[in-house]
Amino acid sequence: MLIRQAIPGFKPILNRAQLLALAGEEGVEARLIEQLGGGEWKLSHGPFPRRKLPALTKPGWTALVQGVDLHNEDAHALLQQFRFVPDARMDDLMISFATDQGGVGPHFDNYDVFLLQAHGKRRWRIGRQKDFTLQEGVPLKILTHFEPEEEFVLEPGDMLYLPPKWAHDGIAEGECMTYSIGFRSPGKTRWRVKSSCACPMRPMSAPKTWSTRTPSKPR
Repeated sequence: MLIRQAIPGFKPILNRAQLLALAGEEGVEARLIEQLGGGEWKLSHGPFPRRKLPALTKPGWTALVQGVDLHNEDAHALLQQFRFVPDARMDDLMISFATDQGGVGPHFDNYDVFLLQAHGKRRWRIGRQKDFTLQEGVPLKILTHFEPEEEFVLEPGDMLYLPPKWAHDGIAEGECMTYSIGFRSPGKTRWRVKSSCACPMRPMSAPKTWSTRTPSKPR
């Protein structure tokens, strides 16, 4: 389900420098994914001092910062807008920063996920996967036979909802940031998805102020 301008005028909670600084802090779960070419990938685990991250001009790398809502009040406030899902299912807010052509490969999740575009553009290809065979010899869970059915380009404020096990592959078109709001699945999802729709939905509200301060320590 594609929701154009789910949060009109949305601005990133953390700018690039603040997010990458958070990825360098102890106690923060962060990962670095690099495309090496020829179908090869490299996965590293944080913390990441800035000097250990690739150059911003280098294409094809992604930094993932997990549980941002535990370290930033505005991220926590954003997560509260998804309280229409029972608290027991609520997981966390993950932020993905990618340079041009960055991504993590075609994959699927075992839970409901909302993908909110915060900065730049990302092209998503999605599909109801039948073959869940994973590639061998790579550090990521990448599908061997990805079969996309639909394709969307998301801009800031746009949001994509995916039920459990829907395959998806997101590629950055220029530098971008994407917010992933995940929910644990109760088994069978109770969500109904109408395929290929740009659904009208009551827009969510952005917090009155978006903080640009340095992220606080975990609450």
